[in-house]
Amino acid sequence: MNVLTQPIAICGVELSDRLVMPPMASGKPNPDGTVSDSLVEYYKEKSQGGYLGLVITEHAFVCQQGKAHGGQLSIAREEDIPGLRRLADAIHNNGVKAVAQISHAGGAANPQDTGMEPVSASAVQSPRAKAGAPLPRAMTVGEIQAVVEAFAQAACRAQEAGFDGVELHAAHGYLLNQFYSPLTNHRTDAYTGATLAGRLRFLLEAVEAVRAAVGQEFLLAVRLGTGDDMPGGTTVEDSVRACQLLEQAGVDLLDISGGFCGPYRGGSKEQGYFSDWSQAVKEAVSVPVLVTGGITQPEAARRLLEAGKADLVGVGRALLKDSLWAKRVVSIEAASV
Repeated sequence: MNVLTQPIAICGVELSDRLVMPPMASGKPNPDGTVSDSLVEYYKEKSQGGYLGLVITEHAFVCQQGKAHGGQLSIAREEDIPGLRRLADAIHNNGVKAVAQISHAGGAANPQDTGMEPVSASAVQSPRAKAGAPLPRAMTVGEIQAVVEAFAQAACRAQEAGFDGVELHAAHGYLLNQFYSPLTNHRTDAYTGATLAGRLRFLLEAVEAVRAAVGQEFLLAVRLGTGDDMPGGTTVEDSVRACQLLEQAGVDLLDISGGFCGPYRGGSKEQGYFSDWSQAVKEAVSVPVLVTGGITQPEAARRLLEAGKADLVGVGRALLKDSLWAKRVVSIEAASV
């Protein structure tokens, strides 16, 4: 059996192969954030035939203040559960496992969308902020704890809706990433930006709260902004240690992506351009590691796995352009056996 089509079990969840549809905002939810018919059809089309091992659905906000943009999916309310169940069922009916990504935008939130002031680790503007964006306010400890609880409750909603797990979004300059990066965490309290332990504290508290809320049998993943690719930002050395601590805290899958550099890596045309980071993490942990980053060719995906760069590969833009991409890859792999 070729490496791309080898099954893998993560926290008891059996994936049929190593191909993953990573979270990508579709703009298809209803204006109030609930699941629309077009969103269900979109995920049904992408997972048709069961050629993907896993779909990680687009980021869903855990509370109103954490909404990143208009048209974002919500997992903040009990009334979201029936629609989320439709979404999970559409993916499961195609024989594919489904994980819900849950998120808080923090200082990246737009007050015009949330109706609330943006908050972050510190009153520091994000390196990714658009011109004229308001300066976020530093969160109080009480507000941090409230968001930790919001993540836990969102995970419970995902579980009730029938998802196989959740992924905490701690990448791409969103709130958990804002605490993790020294570029935006200038705090001096227990969440201090001066130490890795302080910068990681919020994320670890969220992981521990989610695990306590959903139990040990529910898959828990983290998408980590493994590096900022900016002077003074988070480094891969930081993140190797962070991933070891996340594994100890009960994380089952580590999804390696960019921090304030976003889902891209400037100047790199290599398919799997986060693979040097994912390899460093994979060599330091025992849980599976997922890598994304410009992967469009099955040969590139196969090489990443064979070289030990990761255990799973996320394919985004290729699947956006071509819903039959995974079918063709699996067919090619089967024919080459």
